[in-house]
Amino acid sequence: MANKEALRELQSRLAERLQAARFETSAVAWLAVECAGQGVLLPLAQAGEIFGLPTLMPVPHTSDWFVGVANLRGRLHGVVDLAGFLGLRANAAIELRREQSRLVAFNPTLELNCALLVDRLAGLRGVEQLQPDPDGAPRPAFAGTRYVDANGRRWQELQLVALASDDAFLRIAR
Repeated sequence: MANKEALRELQSRLAERLQAARFETSAVAWLAVECAGQGVLLPLAQAGEIFGLPTLMPVPHTSDWFVGVANLRGRLHGVVDLAGFLGLRANAAIELRREQSRLVAFNPTLELNCALLVDRLAGLRGVEQLQPDPDGAPRPAFAGTRYVDANGRRWQELQLVALASDDAFLRIAR
């Protein structure tokens, strides 16, 4: 019970900081999330509301990473397991019911009723906390800069605007 309360408090504080960060005009800021143990940065300006994991209605004959449809504030959203889509996890159903899993909706300005299932929220990050990683490995068009934090952990930025127009993503998510 205490874990649930602490998790709710963290989510509440994170939501407040997320809202405040959206109004700041300073440096670049991201919502940091974890997917299959990998650090992922979602630009605050492109991310929408964060939700707990609701009941998901499965959709037959779709990709494994499309885990279903959810009612989020009265609107139906397709739910994509981000780790599955990125090829970091083969079977989305294995970790689907983790207590820390969250849905991050796309910003309404992107006009995509879709939410990304992430394993865990990791807080907010600013450009001053990260250094660009010179790793020149090939990445898809929606993958932005790769960064390293002070602890040596790598974080991959994902451009949700580009993801929302990716052919593989759109075939299922729209």
